[in-house]
Amino acid sequence: MRIFAAALALEANTFLTLPTSYQSFLDKLHYPPGTHPETPSHQTAPLWVARRRAAVDGFELIEGTCYAAQPGGKATRHAYETMRDEILGQLQAAMPVDGVVLGLHGSMVAEGYDDCEGDLLERARAIVGPDCVIGIELDPHCALTVKRCALADIIILFKEYPHTDFVERGEELLTLVQQAIRGEIKPVKSVWDCRTLANFPTSVDPMRSYVDRIMGMEGKNGILSISVGHSFSHCDVPETTARILVITNDAKDYGDELAQKLGRELIGMRESAQPAYYDVDGAIDYALSRPGPVIIADTCDNAGGGAPSDNTTFIRRLMERGVESAAIGPVWDPMAVRFAFDAGEGARMMLRFGGKCAVESGLPIDAEVEIVSCVKNSWQTFAGSKVPVGDAAAIRFNGIDVALISTRAQAMGSDLFTNLGVDLASKQIIVVKSSQHFYASYSKVGTEVIYAQADGPLRRDKNMLNYQKIQRPIWPLDDISDGYKLI
Repeated sequence: MRIFAAALALEANTFLTLPTSYQSFLDKLHYPPGTHPETPSHQTAPLWVARRRAAVDGFELIEGTCYAAQPGGKATRHAYETMRDEILGQLQAAMPVDGVVLGLHGSMVAEGYDDCEGDLLERARAIVGPDCVIGIELDPHCALTVKRCALADIIILFKEYPHTDFVERGEELLTLVQQAIRGEIKPVKSVWDCRTLANFPTSVDPMRSYVDRIMGMEGKNGILSISVGHSFSHCDVPETTARILVITNDAKDYGDELAQKLGRELIGMRESAQPAYYDVDGAIDYALSRPGPVIIADTCDNAGGGAPSDNTTFIRRLMERGVESAAIGPVWDPMAVRFAFDAGEGARMMLRFGGKCAVESGLPIDAEVEIVSCVKNSWQTFAGSKVPVGDAAAIRFNGIDVALISTRAQAMGSDLFTNLGVDLASKQIIVVKSSQHFYASYSKVGTEVIYAQADGPLRRDKNMLNYQKIQRPIWPLDDISDGYKLI
C-alpha cells in the first residue's frame, strides 16, 4: 500500500484587501518533503499521523510539501498556483499510489479561484484516477462544497472549536482511508445544507452536548463519520454556509435521514449557541465587578480570522479608566518589539505601539513603559503543538502588561504571557485577541470567560458585511428557517 500526503492551508478573509503572498506561507509553515518536525500542527495532522502509522501499519508513505499561512486576505494567484503545482508534481512523481491524504483548510481563496481545495482535488484526481482513495482533513470553518465532496472519497472535519482535536481527526482519516483502500468499507456521503452563518463554539452547551452525541453515533449502524461544517462568514464565496456531512458504509438513505435530522437540530441552536457579546466598556465593567482574573476575548481583532491583531481600543479604554491590574495580547507590532529589544530588559522608555495596519487598528498608544522581558523566538502552545510568535516582548505601564509579538498570531496558550514573565494570576482582567482558540487554555486560568466586540475588522454582525457572491437566501441575512438535502 502506497499513500501520498501533503498539506496546503489558508483561511482567507475575502473582506480584507491585503493579499496573502507566497512569502506569507514560507514565514508561517513550510516543510519540504521529509522535513516535517516530530511535533504535529493542526494544518498538517494527516501527514504527521500518516508518518507514525506507516511505521506501525506497514504501508509506504510518500511525503509531499506542507504549506500553511496565517489567516489573512486572499492568496495571490502566483502563491496558490506555485504551491499547488509543486504538490501535484510530487504526486505525479509518486505514482502509482493507492491513497492520498491532504491537510487542507477548506476556506482557501486565491485570485481567480473561489474554491482552491476543489481545484487542487480536481487536478489530483486527474493524476491518480478514479480508483485511488483520496481523503482530506478540513477545518470546520470551511466551505463544504459540492465539488470537493464529489472528488474526495473521505472528508473529515475537526469536531472541536477550539480545534484541539486535529490529531484525533487525522487518526480517523487515516483509518478510513486504509479501510477503503483494502475494500473493507464503501464510503457514501450525505450532506444537508443548513443555510446558516453562525458561530458554534463547542466548549459549552448546547454545542458541547451536540458534538458528544455525534461522536457517540460514529461506528454504529453503518455510520463511519459525522462532520459539522460551521462555515467562515468572512469568506464571501458561493457555498459559504453551515452544512452537515454524514459518511456511511454504503447506507445512503440512512445517512440522508441522519444528516437532515442533525442539520435541523443545528439550525435550532444557531442563536442559543452564540455567546453574549459585550461592548468594550460593558466588558470592562463586568470584569471589574467579578472575582478575577476575568478573561475577555477581543473577537474583532483576532489574527485567526485574518485581523492584524494591533487594535488599541481595549488598551486605550483600560488606560483612560485607570484600570491597574490587566494584561492584554498578543499585539502584533514588530517595530515596537525591535525598540524593546534595543532598549533591553529593565529599561524605561517612551514607546509608540499598536495602531499601525489600518483604520480599524485605531490610533497608536504612546506611553512610558518598562521593558519587562525580551524573548527571542518565543512561542505559545496549542493542543500539544508549539505555535511560534517570533521575537516577543512584555511591556508594563500603569499596571497594564502588554505582550508584543513580531509574528502575527492569535492568543492560544496562556504561556504566551507566562513565557514573557507576566503573572496572569495576579491580574483582574486578561484581554486576549482571539475568538475561541484561547478557550481551552485560558478557561483554566480565569474565573470566567466573556466575549467582546471592539472596533477591529472582524465584525460579528453579518449584516455589516458586503457580501457579493454568497448564495441567498441564508440566515441571518434572510428570514429562512430550514435547510435542504444537498447530496
